[in-house]
Amino acid sequence: MSVPSSGDVPRGNAAGFTKYLKQDLTSGLLVFLIALPLCLGISIASGYPPIAGIFTAIIGSILTTFISNSELTIKGPAAGLIVIVFGCISDFGGPGNPDAYKAALAVGVAAAVLQVLFGLFRAGILGEFFPTAAVHGMLAAIGVIILVKQIPFALGVINPETGRAPSGPPLEMVRDIPHYVLEANPAIAAIGIVSLLIMFLWPHLKAKAGPLKVIPAPMIVLLVSVPMGMTFDLLHQHSYELANHKYQLGEQYLVKMPDRVFGMFDEVTFPDFGALTRPVAWKWVLMFFIIGSLESLLSAKAVDLLDPWKRKTSMDRDVIAVGTANLCASLVGGLPMISEIVRSRANIDNGARTRFADMWHGIFLLLCVALIPTVLHRIPLAALAAMLVYTGYRLAHPNEFLHVYRIGKEQLAIFMTTLVVVLVEDLLIGVAAGIILKMIIHMSNGVPLKSLFKPYLEVEEVNADTSMIIAKQSAVFSNWIPFRRQIEQIGLVQRRNLIIDVSDTQLVDHSVMEKLEEMGRDFEQEGLKFEVRGLDSLQPLSENVLATRKRGMAQVRRVTVMANQSLQYWLLDEFEKCGITGYTISPCTGAGRRNITNDTVSENEHVRIEVIATEAVCNAIIDFLRRDIMPSHHVTACVEAVDVVRVGDFAPAADQEQKSDGHH
Repeated sequence: MSVPSSGDVPRGNAAGFTKYLKQDLTSGLLVFLIALPLCLGISIASGYPPIAGIFTAIIGSILTTFISNSELTIKGPAAGLIVIVFGCISDFGGPGNPDAYKAALAVGVAAAVLQVLFGLFRAGILGEFFPTAAVHGMLAAIGVIILVKQIPFALGVINPETGRAPSGPPLEMVRDIPHYVLEANPAIAAIGIVSLLIMFLWPHLKAKAGPLKVIPAPMIVLLVSVPMGMTFDLLHQHSYELANHKYQLGEQYLVKMPDRVFGMFDEVTFPDFGALTRPVAWKWVLMFFIIGSLESLLSAKAVDLLDPWKRKTSMDRDVIAVGTANLCASLVGGLPMISEIVRSRANIDNGARTRFADMWHGIFLLLCVALIPTVLHRIPLAALAAMLVYTGYRLAHPNEFLHVYRIGKEQLAIFMTTLVVVLVEDLLIGVAAGIILKMIIHMSNGVPLKSLFKPYLEVEEVNADTSMIIAKQSAVFSNWIPFRRQIEQIGLVQRRNLIIDVSDTQLVDHSVMEKLEEMGRDFEQEGLKFEVRGLDSLQPLSENVLATRKRGMAQVRRVTVMANQSLQYWLLDEFEKCGITGYTISPCTGAGRRNITNDTVSENEHVRIEVIATEAVCNAIIDFLRRDIMPSHHVTACVEAVDVVRVGDFAPAADQEQKSDGHH
């Protein structure tokens, strides 16, 4: 994707509509190819009629284009909300029950009203409260739940009495996977397995696919699975026998769609607001509102980071846009929607310039469902289930666990606690458990209880255009919102350069480390300077540059090398290449074991080189000595752990530059 110069920033206005029509139309078409099967699959997995997801994507894409200023996000139903929506449907009577569907629509309307109010009262910043590890743990748990709940659909396991795939608590369904495999319908399972293989393999194969590489994996799945379904004659009810076992095939394995052109308008369904008189409804209103708003805010922020022109989304305005679109969608039978990260990333990769790409993807969906619904009816459910199994796997990818572990063991504990409690209980309890554990960890690390929710800040003027905010006691996720407001007010509103001094804090947690880095980018875009001081006086809990920092002595390594004086300059030169920040040299004399045992004691001229360095630099030095020095020279080297006050003084220059780049 070629990016215009910084002076040519695309804008979603009337001029941008015509100027970037070709790029936005092309991207809208390609995103439509991804969105069509995913909207159908997400809707079915949520317990809604298949067309409900299409209603949502059409309404969301067209309405939000003219309300939000987020230029590259795609609005629509998301896999992350499947668990919540299905839970709501289940509490009101279960999938396939028209009354449950109408009750869930009423819940969606109430949650949408809260979202609009949330944005109008400029509360979008509340999305900053949730700790990163807990949010990622929640998303990983959602991925596990989606994955296990779609396995029966992908294998064609349907209860003959209800006509639906089995469902239940996630951990029970994990235990029943061998049973689902034994009960699989071979023809349907073949469609599901082939579809799943395409989802996993196509990203690796499309580089060799020539002109076909622009076709996204979900559309390749449809191009293969629909003919497979026609080969198995799924449009007609019949049976077949395999290995002395009779299996049924028919339309129950296909997507249910209108049977005529413009039949989609017959599927419009209105909410039953009487359901809101039941107390259980308000539990789900809060779930729709909190989780939907949080996911949407996180996605919009992530897309801003990916935007080649670094345009900033107004989070309050975006929440109002999503809430308004959710309100309209729920009033006619649609699913809840968010700013969706996967489709948004595809939108960027396909060369979109403005928010009109989102609108075009919705218009293509409208034309497709209105004009060719009978073609969509031929899509096998197993193919859609395979796409969602892949989506669930991506949300709970093993790399997520490794990434969190590298940031810090305490982050992994929060991540795993959230994940497990979500699987055992539900989303809200799981996220609450992650937040509570993080607070307990903070207090065990010396954070005073009074500073958990209130930051203690002092403001000083450094010069005419620069201010300093001195943080006391702690800078943690739970007191970040007032901290951020202070940063924005002094820096971005008053247009002043800013220095943040955290040297007097007991703890700066990972969430705040991430958000300080993000603030640095915001200041840079505004042409202002942003510097974080005092981090090197705190001990990082891992090697990650954004790891939690705690007051206390940091542990590094002291390397002592005794060598012949002739090796001095070679050793120093190589040690500097390894990343040392200083050294001490002492001339000395001595004898080695070889001289003593041979009774030829003689004192040779040696040097003693002492280096204090990080573990990584120490390892590099030892590797060099073993590889290049010890095979042909007699040297003595020893390593010991030592505690230092300022670990940053011993970090390699490259590391310092990286940290500086992240916080200026």
